[in-house]
Amino acid sequence: MRGLKVLPSGRPGRGRLYVNLPDGQAVAWYDRQANRISVLADDHREAVLAVLRPYLSGTVAIGPPPVPTAADLRRLALRPDADLAPNRPGETLLGELEHGPAGTRARHRMRQDLTAQQRMGDVFDALEPDGWRILHCVPLPGLGRLDHLLIGPAGIFCVRTVPGRRQRAVVGDLLLTVGRTEPRPEPRWIRGAAACTRAALSAKATPALAVVDASRVETAPTVRDIRILQAPTAGPTLAAFPTTLKPPEIDALFARARDSATWLHPTRPGPGGV
Repeated sequence: MRGLKVLPSGRPGRGRLYVNLPDGQAVAWYDRQANRISVLADDHREAVLAVLRPYLSGTVAIGPPPVPTAADLRRLALRPDADLAPNRPGETLLGELEHGPAGTRARHRMRQDLTAQQRMGDVFDALEPDGWRILHCVPLPGLGRLDHLLIGPAGIFCVRTVPGRRQRAVVGDLLLTVGRTEPRPEPRWIRGAAACTRAALSAKATPALAVVDASRVETAPTVRDIRILQAPTAGPTLAAFPTTLKPPEIDALFARARDSATWLHPTRPGPGGV
């Protein structure tokens, strides 16, 4: 059948591909993670396969849509402008660089932060085939934006990304110092972000700092509650943690977390927060 259009949904290369009629009505979708085509109208089956063929790889399952879970129903009811899942790493910084202040020093720092967030974002997004669900640039009332939220087999991780600038990074109980720059309160901030996340999702959330391109990272022995991640080893580090969440629990938590309404009401951080 002529006129079928393939339209992406979600982050480029990772979301679903929808097959629509010329009037916009969906007749099928291809779930890249599950490698499955769900056909809504069986009389379009062959045409759907033909138009999706350039995007397929490996053995692809095809059939009617699976029975929706509670997480699926919540996602389907979510307004597009309330869905955080399409956010790219550094989404806010991209807008600030395009429309923000023209100060050379401020823009240089924003570019460094953006590069670090994009690099860690790529590392975290690569975990999705292993059962992880990732959000970027999550709004936390009163705190700003959480760079990355990871929900997977090892639990929930709130991640703040820090550019290492090829210098020594020292993580203390309250401050993080890179080279000779002014110490930043990243450890204290990420504890507060994890406390807000625990309140919003009613589940344990672990604070984590991702240090990108530091010459070396030193962590004070008293820092026991914050996970320190680095780009080359972040994936294996997370995979080595004990499993605490099952797939249905991951899907349910992700369905709540991707809804911006979940984060609307300010919460008071618990012990160790800001």
